Amino acid sequence: MSQSLKPLPRWIDVGLLPLWNLAVALGVAGLVLLLIGQSPAQALGVLLNGALGSARGIGYTLYYTTTFIFTGLAVAVAFHAGLFNIGGEGQATFGGLGLALLALLLGPHLPALVLLPLLVLAAALFGMAWAAVPGYLQAWRGSHIVITTIMFNFLASSLNVYLLVNWLRPGDSMAVESQAFADSARMPSLHSLAEMVGWELPSSPLNLSLLLALLACVFVQWFLWKSGPGYALRAVGSSPRAAHYAGIAPKRQVLLAMGLSGALAGLVAVNEISGVQGKLTLDFVAGAGFTGIAVALMGRNHPVGIVLASLLFGMLYQGGVELSFEIPGFSRDMVVTAQGLIVLFAGAMATVSVPLFGRVLAAFEKKEKEPAHG
Repeated sequence: MSQSLKPLPRWIDVGLLPLWNLAVALGVAGLVLLLIGQSPAQALGVLLNGALGSARGIGYTLYYTTTFIFTGLAVAVAFHAGLFNIGGEGQATFGGLGLALLALLLGPHLPALVLLPLLVLAAALFGMAWAAVPGYLQAWRGSHIVITTIMFNFLASSLNVYLLVNWLRPGDSMAVESQAFADSARMPSLHSLAEMVGWELPSSPLNLSLLLALLACVFVQWFLWKSGPGYALRAVGSSPRAAHYAGIAPKRQVLLAMGLSGALAGLVAVNEISGVQGKLTLDFVAGAGFTGIAVALMGRNHPVGIVLASLLFGMLYQGGVELSFEIPGFSRDMVVTAQGLIVLFAGAMATVSVPLFGRVLAAFEKKEKEPAHG
């Protein structure tokens, strides 16, 4: 075995390599900007200023970050069980449906202190139920999880449209959306909470769902690496046959992984519907389920990495909006292009540079040994 094939140290694998991939992706995106006559330096400056240059920009960035943490964790949990869950869109949509139904039913009757935990639970349970069906079909019927989760994305979207158009839309409105929730069903925003203690913050969609997302990270960290069920889940993901001989039931672990994954994806609805929209809308997920795949890949399926990757994508989303406003001729499609390059280099081609780092590391180790041998 050559030196370049030696496993890389962890600080390179989870730290330096993702940063290198990100730098390469931004470099290629910069070349694309040069080809269309735009200045990469100006675009980067506007992007960073739009995402982090003001309290309002930071609020929007963290709002997007919250959604991506949920979907990134959802993908990561399934991945550790050897499953590729790309049904985050449908699971988040179904979670939103459960949250909206409960909010419309109980909103006028319960105070926020009682109702909000129930809404969080409803979003998680509906997302879990929607993901459990493909999990069952994979474990007991041999259906491919990728195909079934794709189909369930379409089914959830169609069901949401049907219910909104025929049952949940107010009769006096042409907009395809439910009636507004009661105030008790709205997740408190950060700027409104700040006002209660005398602080003045600019208005932004950032709400308490960010705290929920961070708690979800802590839970996933504990579950996967500190609990017995999490160990069994990762054992099945590493080697289903070995796990079976060790007395672990792989089918149950598949169902558990998909259920937990769906519950995390369903929590997107808490941030988007209860925290911002205040009503059920047609496409509130807006591709966050698919972005979660890139977030999980870039974050190496670890909660800490997922938080950092979510923050990066939150900056790209918020900064991209500012770019389209500030620079004439810079369309939203260019932001999507930059995101696609990051997904390509940090996800699909994440290990392409591994041999390069291996050779560089081997060269340094050889150089350090030479003086010792005289």
